[in-house]
Amino acid sequence: MLLKERFETEIAARIRKELDLANPMEVPRVVKVVVNMGVGEKDNPKVLEGAVANLTKIAGQKPIVTKAKKSISDFKLVAGDPIGCKVTLRQDRAYEFLNRLFNAVLPGIRDFRGLSVSAFDGRGNYTMGLSEQMTFPEISYNEITKTQGMDITIVTTARNDREGAALLKGLGLPFHDA
Repeated sequence: MLLKERFETEIAARIRKELDLANPMEVPRVVKVVVNMGVGEKDNPKVLEGAVANLTKIAGQKPIVTKAKKSISDFKLVAGDPIGCKVTLRQDRAYEFLNRLFNAVLPGIRDFRGLSVSAFDGRGNYTMGLSEQMTFPEISYNEITKTQGMDITIVTTARNDREGAALLKGLGLPFHDA
């Protein structure tokens, strides 16, 4: 059963009961998942091309190339230079990505003991970082130009961190108990 179907049939009811919500429309939901890869090397265009190709395989949709907003002379950065790529996943693609992330990618990380509950932003959104793209089964070692990490932000309709944590725990995000 798909994660979205499981959420609608059983997880939402459990969260509603846990949070003691009167209206079923108050149950927090996943709005979108944003995956961002910063390149770090603006001199080598092959690195950016590799990041775009890897993110396309990981997310299942073509990412947009992000550009620098400001010029920073210490980093030899000029406004408008390509510095990374990102993709926004919504609806079915977001739930499918989260299912792969929670059940295949995170358990495959060496010495993984769970994620921190303190990474919420105060409004129920959760951000985590992965140190390399190799943890995804879609990426093979031979296709990598440079090992890169990524930031994954899960945007929810939760009003606070408690609701967001209940939603993500119900969906299967492995938190370590602190």
